[in-house]
Amino acid sequence: QARLVESGGGLVQAGGSLRLSCAVSRVTFSMYGMGWFRQAPGKEREFVAAIDWNGASTNYVNSVKGRFTISRDNAKNTVYVQMNAQKVEDTAVYYCARYKTPNTPAGATMTGNVASWGQGTQVAVSS
Repeated sequence: QARLVESGGGLVQAGGSLRLSCAVSRVTFSMYGMGWFRQAPGKEREFVAAIDWNGASTNYVNSVKGRFTISRDNAKNTVYVQMNAQKVEDTAVYYCARYKTPNTPAGATMTGNVASWGQGTQVAVSS
């Protein structure tokens, strides 16, 4: 049973930056693609970013392209998302996700392809 623990959430002003971390254990981290999803109040959980097993390929939702960067450190069993130029619309609970496979193609946007979820960390962006 995989364990995913997010950290780094908090309050930030619009235009500011925040970096989230997700520490993964009880699985072989380097065997799986990883991702970030988010869920705002009253909305469905949406895909944010994904990265394959070795970081060779990444995917982003259009609304965060150029502002967010997903990365991973397989030596530390940790995946990150650096969030720059934050907007009020970025306010949400952010969830770390482990995919079922090493690679994360177009199916990365589908929650059905997620094997494990973290508990979530709150990000609030003020105007």
